[in-house]
Amino acid sequence: MDGETLVFLCGLHSLGFAIFHLAFWKLFDWPAALERTGRATRAVTQILNLRLIYVFLGVAALCFLLPGELLHTRLGHALLGGMAVFWAGRTVEQCVFLRYNTLLVHALTALFVLGAMLFVLPLFVAV
Repeated sequence: MDGETLVFLCGLHSLGFAIFHLAFWKLFDWPAALERTGRATRAVTQILNLRLIYVFLGVAALCFLLPGELLHTRLGHALLGGMAVFWAGRTVEQCVFLRYNTLLVHALTALFVLGAMLFVLPLFVAV
């Protein structure tokens, strides 16, 4: 698989997670569920989620619009490597903080591992 295809898949992965995070209010019934938390926790949770959506959309846009730059510049490599570390870290955090033995949690963990692999692979193809 060539580098541009891998970068495109990275973009799809990021776009998918942006869409997934947009659904959090409904999926987790945040209006009701967050009402039981403190005002600061309610605000920070939603703000962090919105910022994640922004980051995922930004990364997706870079992958779709500037694949060559991501593959052939030091800055592009830094972004791809940073996202690989992001997803690897998210995988570890999943195991530490979300210890549920359910198919959904395992599927999400697999998608986090996939993200780490997708974002690191173009670094080796571009060499």
